[in-house]
Amino acid sequence: MATWANLGLQDSSSPLMEQLNFFHDHTLLILTMITILVGYIMGMLMFNKFTNRYLLHGQTIEIIWTVLPAIILMFIAFPSLRLLYLMDEINTPSITLKSIGHQWYWSYEYSDFLNLEFDSYMIPTNELEMSGFRLLDVDNRIVLPMNNQIRILVTATDVLHSWTVPSLGVKVDATPGRLNQINFLINRPGLFFGQCSEICGANHSFMPIVIE
Repeated sequence: MATWANLGLQDSSSPLMEQLNFFHDHTLLILTMITILVGYIMGMLMFNKFTNRYLLHGQTIEIIWTVLPAIILMFIAFPSLRLLYLMDEINTPSITLKSIGHQWYWSYEYSDFLNLEFDSYMIPTNELEMSGFRLLDVDNRIVLPMNNQIRILVTATDVLHSWTVPSLGVKVDATPGRLNQINFLINRPGLFFGQCSEICGANHSFMPIVIE
């Protein structure tokens, strides 16, 4: 979960989030290099007095500054596309969980078992134990196995919601009348917190998700 003064991404708990972390760092490095180079050139333009009186055209430099950004964009596009397709991949899931968004709580159904469904409400601050997390803990947590492919089916009954767990790299829109699915694998034990990430009304901030 996010901690105080945490400016980066949360620690990954799934192989997919690990790859997203790497891609973030990779892209940030490219952006930093571009920013430094352009900043240096702009500084040089402003502060030096050099001029070339005979410069009428510069086809070579124009070819360079057209081709180079295209190559740099390819270095960002290919890893990005790879990740996009990986995130859409559905491997044979060991367990399926159906998540239904309501105003303002989630209800869950374990589709592989008969009559295993429950609602999950946020625990109000005045009922919270000392060890609980304010605005993040729920009365009924989702319990999922680690090192297994898990499929989540997400829908909503009233307005748009979004089922999001950052440390697993999972974010799925919950749309009324539509069933979205996503696949992930949890590669370490723990408590994973998430929240609704689509503004859905007055209590949008108060419908957390907890995976155990």
